[in-house]
Amino acid sequence: MLSRLQELRREEETLLRVKAALNDQLNRLKVEELALQSMINAREENMPISSAALTEEHQNEQMDNEAAINQTKLQLQMCISEEEEEEEEEEEQESDS
Repeated sequence: MLSRLQELRREEETLLRVKAALNDQLNRLKVEELALQSMINAREENMPISSAALTEEHQNEQMDNEAAINQTKLQLQMCISEEEEEEEEEEEQESDS
């Protein structure tokens, strides 16, 4: 009876670790999805998707999760920087008028 209880506790611990790992993976995938949606929206606004961009996305899919997340963060920062630069240019043009 005691050994069965210990076995169930070990199984519970294992399941909790699996749950935590799955939650981490889900969060990573959500971040990746948001980044891809942002990139798609930015490209649709600026220009049609080039074959080079499609190739880059395919390569990103082959990277491991951590590398993909780091790449996504960098791309998001670049998109935000570009948007900020565009806003600054628009503000300068408005102030010049």
